[in-house]
Amino acid sequence: MSRAVPITQDQLPTSTWSKIVPIHFGQCDPAGIVYTPNFFDIFNTVMEDWFSEHLRIDYHAIIRDRRIGMGYAHAASDFFIPVLMGERLEVFVIVKRVGNASYTLNLHAMKGGKEAVRGEFVAVTTSLETHKPIGMPDDIKTALVRYEAAQEGFVAVAAQ
Repeated sequence: MSRAVPITQDQLPTSTWSKIVPIHFGQCDPAGIVYTPNFFDIFNTVMEDWFSEHLRIDYHAIIRDRRIGMGYAHAASDFFIPVLMGERLEVFVIVKRVGNASYTLNLHAMKGGKEAVRGEFVAVTTSLETHKPIGMPDDIKTALVRYEAAQEGFVAVAAQ
C-alpha cells in the first residue's frame, strides 16, 4: 500500500476555500490528542459549511426539504502529525472528481501551514424515499464543477 505524502499549505491553489476549526477538550483522548474518529465529524462539519457558505447551497435543505441524501460510499484519512487540544486547524476543501451521481472531496487539515490530516470522501446522491442512487441535481453538479475548475487541476501527491 502506498503512503500519502503530506503537503504544505502553499501548495494548495489560492482559490481553495477553507475553514478555521478550533480543537476542543471533548474532541481529544486522555493524552490531549484528537481522537481519530472525531476527524470524520470535523471534516463532515467543514463540508456542510462549505456547501452553505461557499457554494451557497443550503446543505440542510438538500436533506430536509429536497429529500436528497449525500451519504458516503467511501471515507478515508491519512494522518501525518498529531493535533492537540487547544490548537487550530485550517481545513481546505478540494473537489477531486464530479460524476453523475457522486463526487469526491479531499479535505486538507493544516496546522501551522503543514498538513496534519487528509480526508477523502466519496458522496453519492440518493433519494431519501427509496435510498437508491439518483442523478445529481443540476445546481449541485454545476457548483461542484465550477469549484473544481477553479482548483487549477490540483492533485495532492498520493504516494512516495
